[in-house]
Amino acid sequence: MTRRYFGTDGIRGTANLYPMTPDIAMRVGMAVGLHYRNGHRQRVVIGKDTRLSGYMLENALVAGFTAVGVDVFLLGPIPTPAVAMLTRSMRADYGVMISASHNPYADNGIKLFGPDGFKLSDLVESEIEALIDSDLARRLSPASELGRAKRVDGVLDRYIEFAKRTLPRQLSFDGMRVVVDCANGAAYKAAPLALWELGAEVVSIGVEPDGFNINRDCGSTAPEALARKVHEVRADVGIALDGDADRVVMVDEKGQVIDGDQLMALVAGYWKDEERLVGPGIVATVMSNLGLERFLAAQGLSLVRTPVGDRYVMEHMRQHGFNVGGEQSGHIILSDFATTGDGLIAALQVLAVVCREGRPVSEVCHRFDPVPQVKKNIRYQGGQPLENEQVQRVIADAEQKLGKTGRLVIRPSGTEPVIRIMGEGDDADLVLQVVNDIAEVVQRAA
Repeated sequence: MTRRYFGTDGIRGTANLYPMTPDIAMRVGMAVGLHYRNGHRQRVVIGKDTRLSGYMLENALVAGFTAVGVDVFLLGPIPTPAVAMLTRSMRADYGVMISASHNPYADNGIKLFGPDGFKLSDLVESEIEALIDSDLARRLSPASELGRAKRVDGVLDRYIEFAKRTLPRQLSFDGMRVVVDCANGAAYKAAPLALWELGAEVVSIGVEPDGFNINRDCGSTAPEALARKVHEVRADVGIALDGDADRVVMVDEKGQVIDGDQLMALVAGYWKDEERLVGPGIVATVMSNLGLERFLAAQGLSLVRTPVGDRYVMEHMRQHGFNVGGEQSGHIILSDFATTGDGLIAALQVLAVVCREGRPVSEVCHRFDPVPQVKKNIRYQGGQPLENEQVQRVIADAEQKLGKTGRLVIRPSGTEPVIRIMGEGDDADLVLQVVNDIAEVVQRAA
């Protein structure tokens, strides 16, 4: 089914341009409230990251929710996984996060959570879309039944305690020097404080949000700043979150980046040894490296691949009984603790393994040698470039050249007008050649 508003991860776009306008945000609030209307006074929690447009969208959502009789609890700047946790903890009927995750400040988005803290299914999102486009004016609440809105204090403290409780009570990071890059985003207060309370010596960067600098040359999509700081202060490890802190990448004491695939391999192997791993392996997406799959197979574990998006990873985990999953980009889902990707909790679990091993992060966290992988993004203005006959022909030719020693993943982004091309295989030169060939033809078609 073609959808007008929802993509891979909620609704996303440039602020004040369709569909990220205050009018659409207000209608989203109305539509969600009406979709879940069930006879009792409903509650919604709303969090946001640090983008300038968050103020505008927050107020528009409040107007929409209160117009259909929903009480609103405003959490302020707070990580996406905290919104998911607080939706359950505060017995809300649903939760909303205003964020465009790792995108630049000019973009923003709306992510929705159900009362169980899980992201909504495609079916529910489609039903909400139908309501957004319906005649909502006839279904507004009478004046006596309008919702109320208020800000909630102490929510960051609740989330920090929740994250800390995922570790054994006696565990301490005393003596560990940690650099944390919060991407000038939603975790700029929570992450440094949680690490400090756990005993670490904390050096913080990306903790001065101004509405414009979220994800700018910092955070999980630009870990170079973190690597430089780790080297400068001779830290044991670096942690880079993204703008809404639902993903994480790490840097070892040598400045080498540790991506989501390596983190999943570490947790899966350690939890298997401790008999904590549920299911025959882990769940990841089509983008995870072939090296991860081979590493897990050597451990007697499987790798199940889903479409891109942590929501699809979590859906498969719930349906088939896995408790570790995620994405190469750093969405790590540990369902024993959280209902969505949680960068802080994932980092704490990795640091716990480092403490127990008593060895440098470079030795503990690099679990396998990744297969050479090349990625290219081609921006397009419209149409369906992947349906072009020449594009399909060059893709088929590339697949034949790679054979069984490599993989291709070519897909439109779910969050922006971009065709993403990924190739990997044992022959690095061949991978680079086929990806360049495909990119050239897609560029012409776009």
